[in-house]
Amino acid sequence: MTEPHRFEARLVWTGAAKGPTANPETFARDFRAEVGSRPPILGNAPPAFHGDGTGYNPEELLLIALSACHMLSYLFLCARGGIAVVDYRDEPHGLLGRRDGRTQVIEARLRPRVTIARGGDRAKAERLHAPAARGCFIANSVNFPVLHEAIAVETEA
Repeated sequence: MTEPHRFEARLVWTGAAKGPTANPETFARDFRAEVGSRPPILGNAPPAFHGDGTGYNPEELLLIALSACHMLSYLFLCARGGIAVVDYRDEPHGLLGRRDGRTQVIEARLRPRVTIARGGDRAKAERLHAPAARGCFIANSVNFPVLHEAIAVETEA
C-alpha cells in the first residue's frame, strides 16, 4: 500500500432532540453514525455511563471492528492457503478499566470458532490466526492487547 486509503463517516448527536446538555446525569446520549447511503448505525452510551442501552455503544463498535478485521484477514489467508472455511463465528469481549490514570479499553479477546471442510488441515487453520492477527489493521492501531482463543473444527459430514 503506497498511498493512504481514506475513509469517511458522519456522526450526529440525535440526543439533542431530547434537550440540551443541561445536566451531566440526564442528557440523552443517542447518536447516529452514517457512511454514504448505507443504513445508519444507531448508538447510545452503555447503561453504566448514563445511556439507555438501546443502541450500539462505542465500546461494542470497537470490539466489532477488531473482530471483523481479524476475520477478514484470516479468511483471506485461508483462501490463499487452501483452507476451505465453511463457517466463522466469534464471540469477542473487551475489558474497560483504568490504566495510567485513565479509563480505557485495556484488553480485547477474540474467540473465533472456525469450521473448515472435512479433510482440511485443522492445525494449519489454527496457525493462520497468528499471521491474521499481525495483519489486522484495526488491531495494529490500538494500544491494548488483542488476545485470541481460536479453535478450528471440521464439518460433521
